[in-house]
Amino acid sequence: MSGQPRDPHADLHRPPRDCPVCSAPLALTRLGCRSCGTELSGAFRQCAYCGLSDADLELLRVFLVSRGNMKDLERHLGVSYPTARQRFADLLRRIGLEDPAEPAPADRDRVLADLAAGRLSVDEAESLLRP
Repeated sequence: MSGQPRDPHADLHRPPRDCPVCSAPLALTRLGCRSCGTELSGAFRQCAYCGLSDADLELLRVFLVSRGNMKDLERHLGVSYPTARQRFADLLRRIGLEDPAEPAPADRDRVLADLAAGRLSVDEAESLLRP
């Protein structure tokens, strides 16, 4: 066993964000204490980050640890710079920090240059250039 303490939350499941029946956002309405059994009911605000996938949380962690360095994010993901930027923009939209109606415009010349150099696949370039 390593010398690190065991994470008390390691066995907990991440709650779903959306209803499995109708896909509407779920509401947080109940909290409970594991120690004494106390329960609280009501309407509680949810954490914007808590419903993210493990991959999204890792992307956010790398971005924060690198102090916002997109090149570090690009290296970590193993993708081109425009693809890293697009994945980060998608993450921002998922947590409500960027308007979904106004996607960040891709630099057309850079995308085409990356496509010509083989740093982007046709599918990646197409998704970056799509309005």
